[in-house]
Amino acid sequence: MPARSTSLRMLTGAIITVVMLAGCQTLDDAGRVIGRADLVNALASRLDQSHELTYSADYQLPGGQSASISQSRDPLRAAYTYPGGKLTVTAEATTECDTTATRKPTCTLTAPPEPSTKPAIAIFTEMNKRGLVTPPVVIGLLTAAALDPNALIRQYDTTVAGRHASCVRVDGLSNAAASTFDACITGEGALGSFTGSVDGTDLDVALSNYRDAVESSAFDLPPGAGVVDRRPEPQ
Repeated sequence: MPARSTSLRMLTGAIITVVMLAGCQTLDDAGRVIGRADLVNALASRLDQSHELTYSADYQLPGGQSASISQSRDPLRAAYTYPGGKLTVTAEATTECDTTATRKPTCTLTAPPEPSTKPAIAIFTEMNKRGLVTPPVVIGLLTAAALDPNALIRQYDTTVAGRHASCVRVDGLSNAAASTFDACITGEGALGSFTGSVDGTDLDVALSNYRDAVESSAFDLPPGAGVVDRRPEPQ
């Protein structure tokens, strides 16, 4: 695997191994069946491959709020903007910004992921509380569904923001952050939509715009933000 591709996967935290399972699962009223692991592996791989792309995706959230995910291959970096916050992951730092309207924006810089590691999943699950579900979280839920023989998985296709998407509806999932969820993945591999309650937070995310490009300003700190640098001193 090329070193650049490996680094990008580490930056975005989306390296997933899907365990193959025996047996089949009924997926729709027509009685079509598909291997549970085949379905999950296809969608998880599509999401994973999107982290090798340069793209920008805008999302509509409930109450007229919005969020976005931006990624760049050259240089390798990713940015997640959501109500009240922003996270950027680059080769220089992992930066979490609090942009709550009642206070001055504050950004905390910590060390970037090491080449052989990935950002802690807690970084991504924290965004759930602000309304944005990220690909690593969705991949984790899909993997949990594949491992749960009692989960009911139904597949369907739809169009999101003018783009074809493959979707799954999962019910009865145990030992996961969500027991029921609905997720759609576009042909490019972007998260098309997600509906479900993750760790007690109701989420409803829908793609509103997708571009095969990203503005460099997407990775800038919020205007006027105070900076707290907690990166270790160089040895």
